[in-house]
Amino acid sequence: MSSKVLSAAVVGLDAEIVEVEADIGHGEMGNIAIVGLPDMAVSESKERVRSAIKNSNLPISKRRLVVNLAPADLRKHGPSYDLPIAVAVLLASGKLTVNGDFTKMLFVGELALNGDLRRVNGVLPITLKAKREGIKQIFLPKENAVEASLVKDIEVIGVSNLLELAKHLSGQIFLSPEKKKEFNFQNKKILFDMAHIKGQEHVKRAMEISAAGAHNMMMSGPPGSGKTLIARTMPSILPNLTLEEALEITKIYSVAGELPEKQALVDNRPFRSPHHTSSGVALVGGGTWPRPGEISLAHRGVLFLDEFAEFSRSILENLRQPLEDGVIHISRAAGNLSFPAKFILVSAMNPCPCGYSSDPDRTCTCSPNQVINYRKKISGPIMDRIDLHIEVPRIDFEKLSEVGEGESSEFIKKRVEVARKIQAKRFAKLPIVTNTEMNSEMVKQFCVLDNESKQILKSAVEKLHLSARSYYRLLKLARTIADLEGQEAIYAKHVAESLQYRPVNQEAV
Repeated sequence: MSSKVLSAAVVGLDAEIVEVEADIGHGEMGNIAIVGLPDMAVSESKERVRSAIKNSNLPISKRRLVVNLAPADLRKHGPSYDLPIAVAVLLASGKLTVNGDFTKMLFVGELALNGDLRRVNGVLPITLKAKREGIKQIFLPKENAVEASLVKDIEVIGVSNLLELAKHLSGQIFLSPEKKKEFNFQNKKILFDMAHIKGQEHVKRAMEISAAGAHNMMMSGPPGSGKTLIARTMPSILPNLTLEEALEITKIYSVAGELPEKQALVDNRPFRSPHHTSSGVALVGGGTWPRPGEISLAHRGVLFLDEFAEFSRSILENLRQPLEDGVIHISRAAGNLSFPAKFILVSAMNPCPCGYSSDPDRTCTCSPNQVINYRKKISGPIMDRIDLHIEVPRIDFEKLSEVGEGESSEFIKKRVEVARKIQAKRFAKLPIVTNTEMNSEMVKQFCVLDNESKQILKSAVEKLHLSARSYYRLLKLARTIADLEGQEAIYAKHVAESLQYRPVNQEAV
């Protein structure tokens, strides 16, 4: 006797339906053979399944069982096939009867030896795929049920253990589908507020421009000048997530296994801050079974790279493509995958190895060659992709001891939201949402300059020897500055301000 149940394999940020077939044959008593390109975790599933069925007091055939995972050319990895294999084995053994249309059910979950179900990764893309394929019910671990319930028009049934599922399928008990929840993206608690930053008004202005147009930013200054605190305030001035954006981010976190326990939806802008010793795979993604890296986990949020010059140059060079295209392509023998990576890069670094070359009150102990070599760690093409270059000086005592707070994130965020709405209206018929995403043709269409602005920009291009990329990035930055002022036209003052954010040392670009 044979049986077939449906499961799914996570491929990148999507999923593919997998048919789990079981057949009773002849041979060694109780032996289970699994075929269909399984990895070690899937191959070991036979031991977990046998123990889970036995410890759930469910009968299992004493004859040899063959389990096939189709399609056979798709590699299967992870323990999420435990539950569908167990159900297929019970059906093939004739030990389980099912009430309902079995072809419209999908199973996913890891089994403990006692029959309990454990949470697995990638449930959201699996549920989305199941819905697209017309599947009506998905059975999965109770801990994953809230996450899967984000998808409408499909019944999500959380299961605690294998025995409970068997009783439900045979009609002995009824498990209620998970209720759909409403999520509120408003009034999120702010941990780091702009109001807490003393002085640094020019840096706050740059942060506002960065948030309004999704422009990349670099801060340079001595230790203790507040670069890290300033960077951590960035999410507080970014617009609230839309449901579509939240689902995008949640898919990434689900596949990467980064979704916090008991949290179904990522409802805050991501803020990722990897250490400078992180590997290339950790930063951009990859591995034998490719998974998203930090740049994808920062999608629709902020990627903060502190001690920017301490990162390996080869690792920083990996950022070129995602900074330009908003996506990272990973090629492996098993196939090619793409992960989204539309983030705002906020980087911070010291001006020299000792950190004090720009501090008027501290003596720099670095030689000129050391300073030059330190700055050369960051290549010109990377610097060219950063729109805002800011010097962050150390705050003096008078500023630190001032009573009262500065402008709060709440007020800055309102201005940013107005600028984003202007951009949303501008790009309503285009596949982009922010100024920084414009290509050269769009820049020509939406960044028209008057004669005075053209003369200022022409002079800057000639004197600073700006590249074509820098030229277009300056125009996009000027467009954002004009949007913050509610101006449809770009004036000379907007171009002049955008030029202030070019790096002082143009040789680095």
